[in-house]
Amino acid sequence: MEQLSKEFLKGYVPQGGVAVSPPTDGMPEKVIQFGEGNFLRAFVDWMFDKLNREGLFNGRIVVVQPIENGLVPIVNEQDGLYTLLLRGIEDGKFKETREIITSVSRGLNPYTQWDGVLACAESPEMEIAVSNTTEAGIVFDETDVMEGTPKTYPGKLTAFLYHRWKHFGGDETKGMIIIPCELIEENGRNLKKAVLRFAELWRLEDGFVKWTENACTFVSTLVDRVVTGYPRDEAEKIESEIGCRDKLIDTGEYFHLWVLEGPAQLAERIPFHKAGLHVVWTDDQRPYRNRKVRILNGAHTGSVPAAFFCGLDTVKEMMDDRLTGRFVNELIDEEILKAFKNDNDTEALTSLANAVKDRFRNPYIKHYLLSIMLNSSSKFAVRDLPSLVDYYEMHGALPKRLVFSLAALLTVYRDGERSGGMLRSKRDGAPFEMRDDEKVLEFMGETWKSYTPTPEGARRTAQTFLAESAIWGRDLNDIPGLAGAVAENLLRITEKGMRAAMEEVLQ
Repeated sequence: MEQLSKEFLKGYVPQGGVAVSPPTDGMPEKVIQFGEGNFLRAFVDWMFDKLNREGLFNGRIVVVQPIENGLVPIVNEQDGLYTLLLRGIEDGKFKETREIITSVSRGLNPYTQWDGVLACAESPEMEIAVSNTTEAGIVFDETDVMEGTPKTYPGKLTAFLYHRWKHFGGDETKGMIIIPCELIEENGRNLKKAVLRFAELWRLEDGFVKWTENACTFVSTLVDRVVTGYPRDEAEKIESEIGCRDKLIDTGEYFHLWVLEGPAQLAERIPFHKAGLHVVWTDDQRPYRNRKVRILNGAHTGSVPAAFFCGLDTVKEMMDDRLTGRFVNELIDEEILKAFKNDNDTEALTSLANAVKDRFRNPYIKHYLLSIMLNSSSKFAVRDLPSLVDYYEMHGALPKRLVFSLAALLTVYRDGERSGGMLRSKRDGAPFEMRDDEKVLEFMGETWKSYTPTPEGARRTAQTFLAESAIWGRDLNDIPGLAGAVAENLLRITEKGMRAAMEEVLQ
């Protein structure tokens, strides 16, 4: 079986349900991408591929691996080509697509080909820099140097932009659109700050600083798509169906959302929306981030601890279970969606909620509950507590499912050994491990020691938990009735078990 390459595609008749994008050989390289991993290939490169198919961009992507040992040799071996499988549930129906993506032209290793990276900066057609170098990638390191290859991504980008500024003599029409995809808030602003700090550290000219601030646009983004990467267990079967070997097969869910905070005119330069993609250009991404955090992440954190102690292991199992599936649906529909104080876009909220439920049911994504429970207390404070507080302030009553979620979360920490930021406990006699902040584990363990299974004992324990502002950001005993409601749920869970307690809450 031949390997996927441009030569192979010349005589290829598509099979196995795969679609092949048109050749891009004659198109200029317009995008430099720092990162060649699964996410960018299943998200950004796929989107530019869509634009090329529709004749809306006509440009190719040069990928730069951020670390010394990356995928660039394989990228070049396959001429930038790879197969992407997107699978999931949309509007309640299963959907799958298979595409051979042609938007990537080549790959560069900056540690051996830095001159090649800088050569890209000299191209007048080059206009966009994209990145995904992990959450730790956007960092300022005062030990980084511009000579040779800078080690940090912001350092590399600063050197790239400086070379471009010099090459074009400060021409403001040659500025770059810089779009980071790293999963940190205000990633564009933080990346710009790091670049300007490197300019100061390296004593670069004031003209370059002004060009960076005036000619370059740093876009803050919110990305959302679960990418499951290389399908190790299915790769051989997929290759036999499509008729070629592909070392870069990538997989992900069908759902996608990209929110870009930047000038409106950029939407015409990079018209993702015209290709039918779920991409939003906005001057404020905060409402979109808030929706995602509360609905998607909040539904996870608000339901997973209870589902885990109902004996379930994955999000799909949680949704398929009669009781926990109902709990998740009601948690979203009856409480989270009814707790948006300053967001009246009911259609957008409902649409996202329905998409989240479809995503949770995706049979191709095995999302383990235990992995979601990592650092659960801090996640609840960010993802669910705002909904609980706003619901109370809007409706004058406590949201019973979110209150139960909080009690279920606290119950996770009741038993087991704690050391080195790890809780080692048991569920139905079977051992499990969960990571959390060491101080949180210590506090939770000490508080549970004083618990007695009486209404008054449960209330005292609940009050101690809720008073810990280091976890919640405030003393939650200030919320009328919350301590008593949490105490009732703690008593119910410890006496009757999680499943029976959930049944009672949903009555």
